[in-house]
Amino acid sequence: QVQLVESGGGLVQPGGSLRLSCTASGFVFSSYAMKWVRQGPGKGLEWVSTIGSGGRTTSYVDSVKGRFTVSRDNAKNTLYLQMNSLKPEDTAMYYCARLTTVPTGQGTQVTVSS
Repeated sequence: QVQLVESGGGLVQPGGSLRLSCTASGFVFSSYAMKWVRQGPGKGLEWVSTIGSGGRTTSYVDSVKGRFTVSRDNAKNTLYLQMNSLKPEDTAMYYCARLTTVPTGQGTQVTVSS
């Protein structure tokens, strides 16, 4: 059974940083490209970032380029999202998922506010 558990969210001031984690189980994590998506208040799901199965290829939505960094540790079955220079518009529930599937975890809430 595929399970993805997101963590690391919280309340942070504008300009602050957070590191999200996504722990995977129930599938061969190292064989799958992964993604982060987010859903802001009253908005639909927005793709944020993708990382290849080996971690060498990454891509980002324009609004987070230069501020967010996606990475993974295949030995630990864990996906990460380092978020720096956070802005109020980054406020959302963040989810991880395999690249070709919809999120199934509970997500982790990120709130950027002073």
